[in-house]
Parts: sequence; C-alpha cells; structure tokens
Amino acid sequence: MSDSRVGLSVTHRRYVPYSHAHYAGDLVDGAYALGLFGDVATEVCIRTDGDEGLFASYSDVQFRAPIRAGDVLEVVATVTRVGTRSRTLDFEARVVCRGRPDRGGSAAEVLAEPVVVVTATGTVVVPPVA
Repeated sequence: MSDSRVGLSVTHRRYVPYSHAHYAGDLVDGAYALGLFGDVATEVCIRTDGDEGLFASYSDVQFRAPIRAGDVLEVVATVTRVGTRSRTLDFEARVVCRGRPDRGGSAAEVLAEPVVVVTATGTVVVPPVA
C-alpha cells in the first residue's frame, strides 16, 4: 500500500544577506543551505505528522555551485520514504535570483534557469503515534 505522504514537497525562498558572506567574492558557506534544509524539513514534519520532528542524519550532501550574498535561494524538500517514525527527504537548493554588482550596488536579476547549488538526502524522525 502506498503512503500518501510520499511525494509531498515543501518549498521555501530566502534572500541571502550580505552579513552571511564569509569569503572573497561574497561567497557564503555551504552550511547556510543546510540550515535552510532544516527549516523546510520542519515544515514537512508539521504537514505530514503534526509535529516539528527532529533531523536525524544526512546520507548524502553535494555542494554543486557557490552561494553568494545577494542570492535568492529556493529550497525544496520532498518526502521519498515513510517509515514508522522516520521520513526520508530529498533536498535541493537553487539560486533563482542573483545580485549583479557589475551593474550597480543594488542591481540583481531573475535567472532564466535556476542554478542548483546544494542537493542532499536526509532523515527526520517524529514521535510515535499516541
């Protein structure tokens, strides 16, 4: 029997502030995306189980492209497996807008094609059903 929670997706968008740049070229560390994965996973748990749940582990994390201050990130979590108390989620973070300092201090653009910056697979756990 198929579980109706499999395939559920939740999407968040977040502007990456310049205060998070730690490296030359306004680069932001990859852990920033992992924090966003935790946020979107929390909403998944609330929607599927009525509880915030807890992040248990990552089985895979791939840093594919840089995140820069001034980016707008779209972060998606999709339920791929439902166990008794665990849920496996696939994550993807992609840049949908990017600052264009070459055009001016506050210039930015919507990207024609989003840039996938981080992908991951993780497991969350929720309390047992009472």
